[in-house]
Amino acid sequence: MLLEKKIPFSYIAGKVTHEFIIVLIISFVVLFLTKKYQDFLPEMPLSVPAFIGTAISILLSFKLNQSYDRWWEARKIWGSIVNDSRSFVMQVQHLTTGRNESAIRQIAYRQIAWCYALGQALRGLDPMERMESFLTEEDLATIRKHNNKPLALLQLHRRDIRELRDLNHLDVFSLIQLDSTLVRLCDAQGKAERIKSTVFPVTYRLFLHYIIYLFVVTLSIALEDVGGYFEIPLLIVLSMAFFLLERTANHMQDPFDNRPTDTAMTAIARTIEINIRQLLRETEVPQPHQPEGFYLK
Repeated sequence: MLLEKKIPFSYIAGKVTHEFIIVLIISFVVLFLTKKYQDFLPEMPLSVPAFIGTAISILLSFKLNQSYDRWWEARKIWGSIVNDSRSFVMQVQHLTTGRNESAIRQIAYRQIAWCYALGQALRGLDPMERMESFLTEEDLATIRKHNNKPLALLQLHRRDIRELRDLNHLDVFSLIQLDSTLVRLCDAQGKAERIKSTVFPVTYRLFLHYIIYLFVVTLSIALEDVGGYFEIPLLIVLSMAFFLLERTANHMQDPFDNRPTDTAMTAIARTIEINIRQLLRETEVPQPHQPEGFYLK
């Protein structure tokens, strides 16, 4: 997640380096052709690139809006995970009877592991990373057999809650409450996986990308009367503005792709870990996850 800090120019420039080179080549080629075949080429009214630029603005506005909706939905999902993770541990603490400190601690640490594992899985990284710190050997052996590690952890929650019920350490009402919270956690995981697996329409992205190049070509022809020293910088500035907005939309539409613009799942999971450890009355808790320069992972 990008922070309210100065973003390095190298990061911004790196997003459109490829497009910058192509626009530069197009500019020089069109400038050369319009000068050499000036008598044979028809005059290009400035209204043509102006019309195309207006169409691009509308398409970009729609794409940015849809991409932001996906990014904001991802953030809301992780907001609900924070709330339900805290609620789940507090429910386990206060709804169980008898001395179950060991079982409560195991469930609480497994919930921390679930948050980290879900974030890693959504980013396409190893969900087993750091799991040894939170899970027992039995739990580790169990979830290694599953493709969906976070789902396997939720299943282990259900197993332990069922055992507490069989031991009469949970009444029926408490069992329903805990089951409802687990359902919400599973629902949040499914929503995040839906965003991850649903690709934004590829044809829309490609058509918009090529229309921007069409705008560059038509504008360079329409500006044939402008000197080359002014025409090329003007083309680059106008086209890079469109390409940067397009790239911003592309990054926001994939909020779990392990980029600086994605959802800060590691930082959120660390916050949940700190909260749960303090609910367990532990005094030694980790520090909040620190930003990596201008963004937070």
